[in-house]
Amino acid sequence: MISSTSHQSWLFYSPLARQAVLLKDDLLDPVDQLLDDPALVDLVRQCLAARSPLSTRTGRIGMAPDRVLRCCVMKHLKGWSFRDLERELRSNLVYRRFTRFDAEATPDHTVFSRTFALLSPQITEKIHQRVVGLAREQGVARGRKLRTDTTVVESNVHYPTDSALLGDGIRVLSRSLQRIATQCKSGALEVVHHGRAVKHRLLEISRAAKTLTKANRQRMRDSYQQLLGLTRSVVRQARDVMQRWAKGRLKVVGKVLQVETQIGQLRHFLPLVEKGITQTKQRVLGGNCHVEGKVLSLFEPHTQVIRKGKAHKPNEFGRLVRIDEVENGIVSGYQVLEGNPADITAWMPALQQHQECFGRAPEMATADRGYFSAKNEREAQELTRVKKVALPARGRLSAKRAKLQKQRWFRRALRWRAGCEATISTLKNPFSMWRATYKGAPGFERYVGWCVITKNLFSLARYQERRRRHGQVR
Repeated sequence: MISSTSHQSWLFYSPLARQAVLLKDDLLDPVDQLLDDPALVDLVRQCLAARSPLSTRTGRIGMAPDRVLRCCVMKHLKGWSFRDLERELRSNLVYRRFTRFDAEATPDHTVFSRTFALLSPQITEKIHQRVVGLAREQGVARGRKLRTDTTVVESNVHYPTDSALLGDGIRVLSRSLQRIATQCKSGALEVVHHGRAVKHRLLEISRAAKTLTKANRQRMRDSYQQLLGLTRSVVRQARDVMQRWAKGRLKVVGKVLQVETQIGQLRHFLPLVEKGITQTKQRVLGGNCHVEGKVLSLFEPHTQVIRKGKAHKPNEFGRLVRIDEVENGIVSGYQVLEGNPADITAWMPALQQHQECFGRAPEMATADRGYFSAKNEREAQELTRVKKVALPARGRLSAKRAKLQKQRWFRRALRWRAGCEATISTLKNPFSMWRATYKGAPGFERYVGWCVITKNLFSLARYQERRRRHGQVR
């Protein structure tokens, strides 16, 4: 059941509440009024109501929609984990007042995790559109200018190596097999624990990889073959257990539901571990370092290798994200891209998204030289009717092109475009978008979306504060 924050205040809390109101927070107070928007709260309520057919009327009382919205903003503003969010709400009066918990008990961190997961990527996108709509209504984002860029957001994975991938596979498969064995008749399923042997193999591989002499290469190759043998034995046992369960030959005397849950885990991880075995054989034994569709993590299989040409970080592991920004620091659009496409392919989608959001093309659109092509310039001017397209060309410039790029409007557009780098830095540092910690591909999109939403809310609030200080409030 969806709860409400509209109720009679607690009598003993009234004196404390009068003192708590005196506590001010320069960051949270300007955003407080923006989050009272009925459309935002209604979007969250619709998502919570879709949890089950009777969620609005029956069941245990859950979090109120406005509290869910405010807790999401608070978490992404501070860059907290769910445990940090629970601890801070429990101990800080300012945060309690902002999230509307006041004197009531705050939820457990698991409640936050499950409730936030209900806000699907589609609902997150609608909430983002509503926040941009608020910026349009208040004249903060008029959509006359557009700048776009791409950046890499890391997945929540450790540095991917073939040996670590095989070690993770043995660990998760053995864990599920052991849990199944505890629910079976004694002796029906014997699970061998390879943890110690796996640890020794991983240490041997890491030591041999430090100096790639001929002897160390052979040691590393031998250790990989032993590790592959251990992985294949666990995979065979997991496949055998799944077949026995499907045929009804697994003698279960405990909880059948727990066994079914672990069988589901085996179905999920087994194909990924088998793919890890294949790519390890191709790289270590076959010498093929460019395997298509490479698995980088068992827990975040959507993770991809992104190369942006950075000297200090040649390979990044995550997803490529396009960020579109208009006036006053409002991010009007974002998109999690598939693979590692060239920036050239992201130009027209950015213009089309801008047209859908504002109902018209921008008067001026700009991006860095990675977006430049004659086709992109022509399509922006002919198809979307952009008056000024500022895309710096690559390579040696012709006299005509050099004259164009020296014009005043072009140079001013490029100076304004440089602000997109600061926006990406702000998203990644104060708003914690450098690494997405929600699980799965949908969780990745939700995490990026909420970082953008929180950043837009505070950009909008700061703009209102600046106008209020200058006496320009309407």
